[in-house]
Amino acid sequence: MATEVLPDERTLRSGRRQRALEQMAAHDLDVLVLGRLANVRYVTGVPQLWVAGTRPFGPSCVLVRETGAIHLLSTWDEGVPEDIPHENLYGISWNPMNTVANLQRIEGTATARRVGTDALSPVFAQLLPMVFPNAELVDGELAMRAARRIKTDEEVAALRESIAVAESALAATVSELRPGVTEQALAGVLLEASAAGGVSTPSNQDVAWVTSREHPWRRANGDGRIQDGDLVAFSAGVLARGYVGEVGRTWPADKRQGVGGAAPLYGRWENLWEKLIATCRPGAGAGELLAAYQAAGEPPPPMPVARGLGMGFDPPVVSKHLPATAAEERLEPGMVLAVTGYVWEQGVGAVFGREAVLITADGPEVLTSSPFWHA
Repeated sequence: MATEVLPDERTLRSGRRQRALEQMAAHDLDVLVLGRLANVRYVTGVPQLWVAGTRPFGPSCVLVRETGAIHLLSTWDEGVPEDIPHENLYGISWNPMNTVANLQRIEGTATARRVGTDALSPVFAQLLPMVFPNAELVDGELAMRAARRIKTDEEVAALRESIAVAESALAATVSELRPGVTEQALAGVLLEASAAGGVSTPSNQDVAWVTSREHPWRRANGDGRIQDGDLVAFSAGVLARGYVGEVGRTWPADKRQGVGGAAPLYGRWENLWEKLIATCRPGAGAGELLAAYQAAGEPPPPMPVARGLGMGFDPPVVSKHLPATAAEERLEPGMVLAVTGYVWEQGVGAVFGREAVLITADGPEVLTSSPFWHA
């Protein structure tokens, strides 16, 4: 595991940057001001430090379309690639007027006509017009979503690497599954295995949980200790080199014999999955993924049925709670989706499975390969 801070590989970051510039042109943006961490890394290739977590909007990156110049909020140049010169870095300041002064020195700010921002705060809604006196401020997140929804070949390769770490960690965790072990202990195994694979950042909080036999989409009540007869769901997710890799599986506490009613439940999941994967083709409406649940006779889960994998929570997001959004979305080659299948039976529990799927011109390619339990 590297200890120094390194920028993303050149072809990876340059391909992403080109997509961002193309979308700036498509959305008629002269300048793009970014504050969201994933967007900043997408454009710059710089893994920023000390800025994780919830925080107010701040102009952390400025991309100028005419020159392709990138200006980055950073107090040091470790991890900054050579194509972002040292003079294009501006430091952190508690006084926002100092930030305004730094931005005003960027070539092209005074003449920009349309400036997009991926977010905005009340303070910077007042200050950014001082930086861009002749510009209209518009929603720049639309351009970033359009850029990030389709992955470059280098991004797909990075996703394969992160998925491989997640699957290796999942295998180590499932090997420790037995009656008497706790959900917390299983989570510890997964984190340790992820770290051994070079990744110390999980992408989700819940790793292993006993599925409820009384209520769908719930975890079982109790002290978190696995008991004989339980169906245990696993969600392995890692954030490796900025990319999220995820895989989900369900295993019985006794991996050899399973539980009563488990085999038919797994059969229902496989029937649902056949319908879900059949819809993962270019040109298909994202709403067809919701319709796959209906066709299989299964109620759709409260979590998204599918969502984009990439540098964080990428589009599209397909959820029963957002039917209009799902109806508008179309699947395109280059999208990578985390597709979730979920079935439940009273008195038995639930079977949960999540696969990473790449949409190609010829149809879907399942990137995950972790085994399922079979009777």
